[in-house]
This record gives sequence, C-alpha cells and structure tokens, in this order.
Amino acid sequence: MNGGGFILAINLAVAGLLSASFALVAVYDRKEMAARWIACCYAVGALYYLVEFSIATFGSPRLAIVASFATFLVAMALFNVGMARKYHVPVPWRLLGVVFVVSVVACYSIQDMPRQSFTRMLYYQTPYFVMQAIGAWIVWKARARGRLDTLLMWLLAASSLQFLSKPFLSYFLGGTGLTAQQYIRTDYALFSQSMGTVFAMAIALLLLVILARDILTGVTALSETDSLSSLFNRGGFEHHAEIALRMAERRGTPLALVLCDLDHFKAINDNFGHASGDSVIKRFASFLHTAAEHHLAGRIGGEEFAVILPGTNLTAARLFAEGARSAFSGLPISGLPDSQRVTASFGVAEYAAGETLSELLIRADKALYEAKKDGRDCVRLAFTPPMPGRPGISTLPH
Repeated sequence: MNGGGFILAINLAVAGLLSASFALVAVYDRKEMAARWIACCYAVGALYYLVEFSIATFGSPRLAIVASFATFLVAMALFNVGMARKYHVPVPWRLLGVVFVVSVVACYSIQDMPRQSFTRMLYYQTPYFVMQAIGAWIVWKARARGRLDTLLMWLLAASSLQFLSKPFLSYFLGGTGLTAQQYIRTDYALFSQSMGTVFAMAIALLLLVILARDILTGVTALSETDSLSSLFNRGGFEHHAEIALRMAERRGTPLALVLCDLDHFKAINDNFGHASGDSVIKRFASFLHTAAEHHLAGRIGGEEFAVILPGTNLTAARLFAEGARSAFSGLPISGLPDSQRVTASFGVAEYAAGETLSELLIRADKALYEAKKDGRDCVRLAFTPPMPGRPGISTLPH
C-alpha cells in the first residue's frame, strides 16, 4: 500500500473509533444531544474514506468524486449541528443547506477542468473552508466560553484555513495527479491526508475533553444539589460558601450569612401531611432562589436554609432578611388552606476577617435561636464579636 492509501486507512480507522467514542458519550449522558450529532459526523466521515478508497476502482470516477465531496461536506455539516447543540446556538439550517447545494453543484461543474488547475482546487476546497469556518463562528456565538471552548474555536479557525492552503500545497508538491486514480499515490495526497488527520484528531480529542468536563461538572452539580428544593445541599453550600469567604477576605469586601428556619414545620407535616410539608419546602426554596438570585442559597437541614450574600454588610443583610420574612409570610402555599400562612425566622451575621465558615454559621445560628425564642417570624442579628470566641447577639425587634 502506498503512503496516501496508508493514511486513508488510518483515517478510516480513526473516524470509526471517534464515532464510537462520541456514541458512548451520548449513551452515558442521554441529554447530551451534541454527542449524537458528532458521532454521526464521524460515522459519515468513515464512509467518506471508504468512498475515497473506491474511487480507484471506477473507470469514470466523476460521480464518485462528487459523492466523496458531498459525503465529507455532510460530515462537516453534522459536526456544525453538533456544535450548535453543544453551545446552545440556533442551528443555521438554511446556511448549511445553501452551502451544501451550491458546493455540490460547483463540484460537479468543475470536473471538466484540468485536475492540476489552481482554480479547480480553489473551487474544490473553498466549501470545506466555509463549513469549518461556520463551526468556529458557532463557538464564537456561544454565550459562555471557557478556555477550552476558546481553544476549540481557534483550532476550528486554523482547520478551516488549512483547506484554503491546499491549492498552494498542491502547486508546491507536484499536483494531485492527472487522474483520480493517481491521486492516492501522490505526495500531495500523503501530506493533505496527514494534515487533515492531525486537525481532525486535535479537534475531536479537545471536544471529547470538553464534553467530559461538562459531564463531570453536571455530576458535581448533581451531588451538591438538594433534590427536593433544587438549592445547594449542605455539602454544596459549604463548599461554595468557603470559596465566597476566601474571595471576600482577598478583596476586602463585606459578606453576610442569613440563616432561615420555617416556623412550626412539624405541625404542618402533622396536620396537613408530608406532601404539604414538601410543598412548603419547595415554595420557600423557589422564593429564596428568586429573592437571592445572584447569591448562594442552600437547604442545610430539614426546614433550615442558608443564604450567603457577597458584597453585603450587616445592615443590608438585615434589610434582605426583613424583606424575605415579610414577603414569604404573605404567600399562599399549594396544599394548604387559603387562610394558612407559613412564616420563617431569620438569623443574620456579617463575616469578620479571619473567621471560619463554621464560626460564622455558629454566630448566625445563635441569632436564629434568638429569633425563635422571641416568638418566631422575626429577624435577629449577630454582631461582629469584639474578639475571637465572644459572639454577640442583638435583640432588636423586627
């Protein structure tokens, strides 16, 4: 087997393996639609290499060349659909369709031109450039991009440019052969297929890493989320609260903690059933999620919740707690009589420099205890201690 044919064989095997890899990702995470499209992309890519192998067996390869071209273009279009699904960008169906139809017609039309023609090569490679550039544009349009996503965008852009470089490479490497059958034995075929393999592997491996990153992020988020309230569970809340405390310490900005406890929750379960109790938990969690949209909220106990307010001092945190207490007490709860209202008690503490999260939680919890002792449905403040180990509690009424 000659060099070009050997590289084609490698590309065929690689395309099959990549298709299987993305298919496994799709099976593992059934919500990951991008992996399905990209698995199809590489499956069609494997078909393209089979068509390339078969071209040498045709006496008149015109239709085979167009079929090969169209197959690879379909694979690139499927890749772009996968990219759009991955980055939540509207799929440019019309653009992809127009590029495909115009390109296939142009490919068929240029078959009468000399194979060594620079113009013919440019017409042949430009659609590939456009399709790959669309992929880079899709990633660029994404609302959120991490470093790996940005790297993927630039890699796709570089890959698109390598298609435009091929007419020049053909000129310097002695051409593509006088016939389609000779192409596979040329130095150009060896170099072109090798360069395509390098870019295809780099893009595919980077994309696999990105998908794996997203799966791990999803698994981590799931492990940190309370299933009933959809807020952070205690472990998730403490993890993110520790990060928030370190940032506040580093930046020298205030931070406050608000602990909330639903009043007479056991009585709600006893009188109206656990389903109604779950409704109360969900309603309060939804309320907290809305009220503290840009803050950290978690369910850290049965009916106990916590909110970290970065950039917020004690006075502002008290206003937040008072507003939350007043607003929630007026909300109707599904599963409870219209006349039945649920209240909550609040303890508020501001972070003191050098304090641990555990110490901050203890101070806020003592303030919450004061609120419960003072009749519930009120807010109590834990003043910053004058020295370590001596927490202070306010007895200010709501």
